[in-house]
Amino acid sequence: MALATVTPPWAYTLQLPQDPRGPGIARTTLRTVLTVHGMRDLVDTAELLASELVTNAYRHSSGSYSLRLRGAGRNRVRVGVWDSSPEIPDPFGAGAGPANAPAGLAERGRGLYLVREYADSWGAYPIRGGLPGQGGKVLWVECAGKPECRWGGGT
Repeated sequence: MALATVTPPWAYTLQLPQDPRGPGIARTTLRTVLTVHGMRDLVDTAELLASELVTNAYRHSSGSYSLRLRGAGRNRVRVGVWDSSPEIPDPFGAGAGPANAPAGLAERGRGLYLVREYADSWGAYPIRGGLPGQGGKVLWVECAGKPECRWGGGT
């Protein structure tokens, strides 16, 4: 009789300064965390999703922001990004319907569209109250390993 392996829940939070190197540091951290937790097959998709969310936080907020990675079940990860801006972008806003692709020649607006297309689930919520600078929002996504992931090696 084989013994079942129980994986304890895990979560990591990386606080990032308002620095153009932040998104790269977030991607490197994500790769390391997923590899250590045996989720190598999620790296490509999760890296794309996290990169877009972290870059959005860097570009559209004026202060620090953070990346949170959490195991969300067997071979599933939740990626959340907090920033100090209270504005939830349209693709994630309340009542957001099907995402419309940006115009073919648009110079911006593709990132969060990609997030919605490739995440298995996604959402956003405002952070209210607390001390000044502790408000803002969290954008989150989840990605699952095979067979659910539709990009980066999924079937």
